[in-house]
Amino acid sequence: MNEAVRELVKPSVCPLDCPDTCSLSVSVQGDRITAIRGSKVNPFTDGVICNKVARSYPEFVHGAGRLMHPMKRVGPRGKGQFEPVSWDAALDLVHEGFSRAIAQYGPQSVMPFNYAGPHGELAGGSMDRRFFHKLGATLLNRGPLCGAVRGTAYTSLYGSSPGMPPEQARQSDLVVIWGNNVTVSNLHLMRVLKDAGKRGVRVVVIDPKRTKIAERADLFIQIRPGSDVVFAMAAAAELERRGALDRAFIEEWTVGFDAFMDEARRYGVKQVEDICGLSADTLMEFVELYAGAENVAASFGNGIERGRSGGSGLRAGMALQALTGNHGRPGAGVIAKPGLSAPKTTERLQRPDLVPDGTRTFNIVDVAHKLLDKTLDPPVMATMIYNHNPVCTHPDQKTLIKALRREDLFIAGCDVVMTDSLAFADVILPAASHFEFDDVYGAYGQNYVQRAAPVIPCVGESLPNTEIFRRLAARFGFDDPIFKDDDAALMDAAFDGSDERFQGFSPGGVPLERALVMTAKGGSEPVMCKNVFPATPSGRIELYSEDLEERFGYGVPRFEPVKRDRPLILISPSSDKRTNATFGGCAESDGMEVVEIHPDNAAERGLTSGDQATVSNERGKVTLKVVVSDAVLPGVLYSPKGTWLKTSATGNTVNALIPSHIRTDIEDGACYNETFVDIERSA
Repeated sequence: MNEAVRELVKPSVCPLDCPDTCSLSVSVQGDRITAIRGSKVNPFTDGVICNKVARSYPEFVHGAGRLMHPMKRVGPRGKGQFEPVSWDAALDLVHEGFSRAIAQYGPQSVMPFNYAGPHGELAGGSMDRRFFHKLGATLLNRGPLCGAVRGTAYTSLYGSSPGMPPEQARQSDLVVIWGNNVTVSNLHLMRVLKDAGKRGVRVVVIDPKRTKIAERADLFIQIRPGSDVVFAMAAAAELERRGALDRAFIEEWTVGFDAFMDEARRYGVKQVEDICGLSADTLMEFVELYAGAENVAASFGNGIERGRSGGSGLRAGMALQALTGNHGRPGAGVIAKPGLSAPKTTERLQRPDLVPDGTRTFNIVDVAHKLLDKTLDPPVMATMIYNHNPVCTHPDQKTLIKALRREDLFIAGCDVVMTDSLAFADVILPAASHFEFDDVYGAYGQNYVQRAAPVIPCVGESLPNTEIFRRLAARFGFDDPIFKDDDAALMDAAFDGSDERFQGFSPGGVPLERALVMTAKGGSEPVMCKNVFPATPSGRIELYSEDLEERFGYGVPRFEPVKRDRPLILISPSSDKRTNATFGGCAESDGMEVVEIHPDNAAERGLTSGDQATVSNERGKVTLKVVVSDAVLPGVLYSPKGTWLKTSATGNTVNALIPSHIRTDIEDGACYNETFVDIERSA
C-alpha cells in the first residue's frame, strides 16, 4: 500500500488587485493546493485573509476551468470551441497573426490588451512589456479603467511621496472612511479600526450604501453617488467660516489656497441638501467632529472615482487634511499610496526606452471603439488579451463583444483559466498561476515588500508569463540579452536593491519568511511633512494644480452634474466573492447575482426579495435577483461587479448597462456609477 502523501505548508503572497497584498500559508499535498490561510509574515495582514481567497483559490488553480494546454480555435468566434496544440504550434500561430498584421499595416496594428490580473512585479508587467515595447506595438494607458483617477488626485496634491500607512490610524482620534468598503476590499484596515475603537477613536463613514463598517460608525453619511465633491467643498467652506483652518500649516506647506477656497465658497448647505441629499445637521456634525479632532486619518476608496466628478471629489476630500493641518505627526494624514515608499525601478524592469518614437497610446476605456473604427490608421489587426477579462470588466460590454467578434482581428489569449474574453481568441496560451513561479511584490495599500516562490509545479503545460514572452521574443528574433533575463534577474530589476531598507538582500533574495517594511529615512514610520515631503513641482501640497488645469481644466475641484435619462442609478462596487472578475468562474459565483433596491422603489414596481428582475437601459438588459433593503438610498440600485456572462439569462452582466462615453473629470476615466436604469419584474 502506498504511504499517504504528506501535507506541507508553504509561504506565499496574494497577487490580486487589492490594496492589502496578504502573506499566505498554502497547504500542499503532492502537486495540489488543499487549503489557503493567512500567515503572519506580513505584520499588517497578520494571519487574516478574505473568504474569497480561502474559498476560491484552490478551485481557481485546480478546477474545471483551468487552462492546462495551448489551444487553437476550431469553431465560430466566441463559441469557445478549441482543440489542443503544442506550444510550438501555438507560438507559431501568434507569430503568424502578429506578423501578418505588421506586414500589412506596421507594428502599431498590434495592441496588448492587459490590465491588473496579478499584481506581482513580474507577472503584472515585466518581460511582456519589454516584448511589446520592442515590437513597436500600440501603447495602452491602463489606469483610466480603474485607479488612475484616485492616483492622480493624490499625486496632484502630494506628488509621488507615500501617504500614511494604514496602521497609523491607531494613533488617530478621528478616522474618515470615504467611499471605501473596507470589509470587502480593504479587510485589514477594518482590524486597525477595531483596535482604534478600543481607544475611543471615532469613525465617520461616507458612502452611498450602508456597509458593515457604516453600521459600526459613530457617524454614517449616506451620500448620493457622485456628489462627494459638493460635500467636501462645503465642509471646507464651513471649516473656514468657523475659523477651524490651520493657517500656519497652510502658509508653510500649501500653494493655491485662494483659488481652492474661491471655488469651495460656492458650496454650502443648500448644495449639500439638493445635490448630496444630506441635511444641514449632517454637514455640521461632520465639521464639528473634524474641527474638534487632534489627529484625523482619512481613507479614500476607488468608489469615489467612478463618477463624472470623481477626481474632484477625491481631491477635495484629501485637501481637507491639508486645510486643517492634519499632517506632520503620526495618525494624521491621507491613507493612500503608502506603497510609494518602495524603491521600484519600473523603467529598468519594463524598458520603455525600447518604444519607437511617435508610438501612439490608447486609453484602455476606448479599446472597443478603436477596434471598430474603420477610419483608424493604422487599424488594430492583432491583439493579445492577458492578465485581463475585459468582457466582464469594461463599460459598454455589448460594444466590446461586437469588437472582439471581428473575423479579421487576430486575437491571442493568455490566462490561468478560461474566461468569457478568451472565448473570442484564435489561440490560447495557458498561464501558470502565481503559486507556480517566483515573483516579488510591492503593494499599493501598505508599505511592505515580499517575495514568493512556487508552492506547486506548473499545472499541465502552463507556463509563467515571463517564460511565455521570452519564447515569443525568441520567435520574433529579439536576441538582445534583456529578453533572456531569468526571473531572478527580473526580480532584481524591479526594485533598487541597494536601498538600505532591503537590509542587504537583493529583491530576488528577500527571504520568504520576511516582509521588509519600507520606512522613511532612518527607519522611522513615514509621516507627510515630517520625514516625507510633497514631491510636487512647488515642493508643497498643491491645492491648485497647474498640471490638472493644463491637461483637463480642473486646477481646483468642482462639481459637474450628469443628465439623468432614467429614474434609478446603478452602482456596481466590489464583491465579497470576486476580486474584479477573478473567481467569477468559481462555484461561489454560480447563479444569478443580486440587485439591492430601496423598499420605496421596490413597492412602486411591485418587487419583493427573491424576485427575478430585469434591469435595463438603452444599452442592454441584465437579469438579477432582487434584495429589498434600506441599506441603499431611494433611487439607487446596488449590484456587485465582476460577474460573468453565465449569471444572467440575457447573456450580459451589469457592464452592458454602463456607458463608456461619460468620463471622469480628470484622466478620462470610466464612469461606472453614472449608469441610469430602470427595473421591472422579469417576465
